[in-house]
Formats: sequence, structure tokens, C-alpha cells
Amino acid sequence: MSERGALRVRLDRLVREVVKFGAVGGAGLLVNLLVFNLVRHTTTLPVVRASILATVVAIAFNYVGFRYFTYRDRDKSRRTKELTLFLLFSVVGLVIENGVLYAATYGFDWDSPLQSNVFKFLGIGIATLFRFWSYRTWVFRAQPAAAAVGLPDESFLERAGEGEEKHERPRPHRIRG
Repeated sequence: MSERGALRVRLDRLVREVVKFGAVGGAGLLVNLLVFNLVRHTTTLPVVRASILATVVAIAFNYVGFRYFTYRDRDKSRRTKELTLFLLFSVVGLVIENGVLYAATYGFDWDSPLQSNVFKFLGIGIATLFRFWSYRTWVFRAQPAAAAVGLPDESFLERAGEGEEKHERPRPHRIRG
């Protein structure tokens, strides 16, 4: 394959990944904003606490979507490590997202429902850039090339020799007596 063709394939894969990430992320965004507004308008929780609760619900929703839709073809051999890294990077995203809302609410006293939603949305956008990079780089790692195409972990030379005639060494005869 030419260098240009290889670049095209990589670009196509990245575009598909971004679209799938965006689909799951978009659904997670709706979950996040719905839970945020529901908690905000039905409880007396302060705005940032309501936002943190909504973000936690969205993180759980997104993990299922990323694992079983966006990155379903990625390495599944280390689920505990994957989940640990996902939660670690999600918490960093939570701090970014809610840090923006906290600054707007308590730093600038922008606390109306519209202002809270605008800064919640802005925080989600900034945190999403971080999450996309960290999830694809550290959490949902690509499988080795052999596993990605469904081949077992053996060299292509071993597979190439499968059809060839095998020569066995003659076994020595034992004399029983």
C-alpha cells in the first residue's frame, strides 16, 4: 500500500472513531444535562454538587457506550486496568468540567439556570477534548495487529508453513524382551 493510501486508511479509521465517540458522548451529554437539571430543580443541592452527581451518572453511561460500541474492537484482556484508568481520567474530566462551572458560579456569581447550563456545557466541551485523548491513548488501547485481524498470536511464518507437508523424524525401535 502506498504511503498516501495508508494515510487515507488511518484518517478513515480516526473519522469513524470520532463519530462513534461523538455519538456516545452526545448521548452522555444529554444524560448529564437531564440529570443536572432534574436534580437542580427538584432538590436543594447546590449547583456544583448537582453537576457532580450528573457527571457521575453520565460517566457510568459513557463507559458502557465506549466499551461496547465505540471501542468494542479494542483490547479486552485487562478490564480491571481499563476500568481503573477510565475512572481516573473520568475524574480528571469531572474536575475540569465542574471547575468551569464552579468558577462561573462562585467566582463570577453567574448562577441563573441559563448561566449554569451554559457553563456546564462549556465545561463538558473542554473536558471532552481531554477525555477523547486520554481514553483512546491510555484506556481503550488498540489490539496488536495480529489480534485485530483475528489471527492467533503466532508469526506469519508459522501460519505460512501450515499447508506444507510435515516430515517426522523416524522413531527408534525398542526391543522388548
